[in-house]
Amino acid sequence: MHCDRELDVKGLNCPLPILRTKKALSEMSPGEVLHVLATDPGSVKDFQAFAKQTGNELLSNVATSDIYEFYIKRK
Repeated sequence: MHCDRELDVKGLNCPLPILRTKKALSEMSPGEVLHVLATDPGSVKDFQAFAKQTGNELLSNVATSDIYEFYIKRK
């Protein structure tokens, strides 16, 4: 999937992945896509809630072994 920026938050636990994602998205233009790599199992629910609360679109949520990948489109 196409992304405009990648953010690696592997090894960080809640709430740091969400806080770093929020900061990265604030530096991006509307319509751009952020690819986030995380290892926190709780990040799946956290990113779903984050997208719903902020209006940013969670395009994809994929788990591969111990890595969780998210593609978020900035509103």
